[in-house]
Amino acid sequence: MASNEDSHQVSARESSKAALKTPKASVHTPTQNNSAFPVVYLVYVRRCLPVQGTRDYHPDQMAVREQVFDVIKSCFKRHGAVTIDTPVFELKETLLGKYGEDSKLIYDLADQGGEQLSLRYDLTVPFARYVAMNKLKNIKRYHIARVYRRDNPAMTKGRYREFYQCDFDIAGDYDPLLPDAECVKIMTEILTDLPLGDFVVKINHRRLLDGIFAACGVPHEKFRPVCSAVDKLDKLEWKDVRKEMVDVKGLDGTAADRIGHYVQRRGSRELVEELLQDDCLTSQPAAKQGLEEMRELLKYCEVFGVLDKVVFDISLARGLDYYTGIIYEALLTGSPEEMSAVKTGETIGVGSVVGGGRYDELVGMFDPNNKPVPCVGFSVGIERIFSVVETKYQSQVGRFLQFDHKLVRLVSLPVVI
Repeated sequence: MASNEDSHQVSARESSKAALKTPKASVHTPTQNNSAFPVVYLVYVRRCLPVQGTRDYHPDQMAVREQVFDVIKSCFKRHGAVTIDTPVFELKETLLGKYGEDSKLIYDLADQGGEQLSLRYDLTVPFARYVAMNKLKNIKRYHIARVYRRDNPAMTKGRYREFYQCDFDIAGDYDPLLPDAECVKIMTEILTDLPLGDFVVKINHRRLLDGIFAACGVPHEKFRPVCSAVDKLDKLEWKDVRKEMVDVKGLDGTAADRIGHYVQRRGSRELVEELLQDDCLTSQPAAKQGLEEMRELLKYCEVFGVLDKVVFDISLARGLDYYTGIIYEALLTGSPEEMSAVKTGETIGVGSVVGGGRYDELVGMFDPNNKPVPCVGFSVGIERIFSVVETKYQSQVGRFLQFDHKLVRLVSLPVVI
């Protein structure tokens, strides 16, 4: 039978967890069996917690975190990238109109003397502004910094309101599709060097999607809303996505069914060749261009030795408005046992851990003469990766982990309530 002291500690701990779910801590009148200690403890805990959607990192956690950063930086530098930095906030007009439906997640700052400012949502738009402002013709850069989003946090899945992104981008004129293929190569190198298990890189083409929408009878003004719906196919079944297209986006049901014929398919070179024989699809110049570039990209992936990690997935859409060509995402494909918390058995569904694509028109939006600079790049979701690393090895205290062929001793990782 548990002692009174143990029961009291359990009660206090359970009460503190319950208080975190309510707006105010309740006040109890001390009695013989209910001392004032839990109330004081609750108030103390609430005042010491970080803001929802953010977290503190203990020294042991930072040791692993820095190793992950080092692996990523080393890979970026091996491929000749230099680093830059930009302000944590931008003019609001710089960020608006770049993120589609996600623009509502931008953090706006209070008016400080007439300037409308917002915290940066990602590192790509500030980079495009940087390239245009400095009139750069080509640069290969990486940038590791915090970004901010007014999202609904899911911290066990690595989704925060304040988090780091690790970006790699190539700006300038190069041989067609070569920078895109190099980005895929770098992504696979990083995910191979980190102790994350199996993964797959999904690729698609925005021009192909536009061509599919046109061939299926989607009005041009509905391209982006329909694209946003297609992007949810990694989380929802087709029937739910179709319902959103028809009931929310106002798309004709017949057009939605035609889209479903294409966007539920995935494969590799054989799928590209099959679609190139589809007369209805290739009658659309955008679709034909997208398929021909996809064929070329897969050839480069074979040369770089990463074709076995790549899947051509037509459902991949990437919701951001600035993408114009190849798009890609990397997802972990480990078994549920490998991706489960040690104590609770909760499956960690982190979604994509890397995402990006080509955005040839973004720099021109910031140039006085609207001069475009071709760009392609990706962002590593470091918080999601760290959530997997932290969870996966939480019970392996004292063991050695392999980071980029280096052995690192894992010390204790405190569990944050």
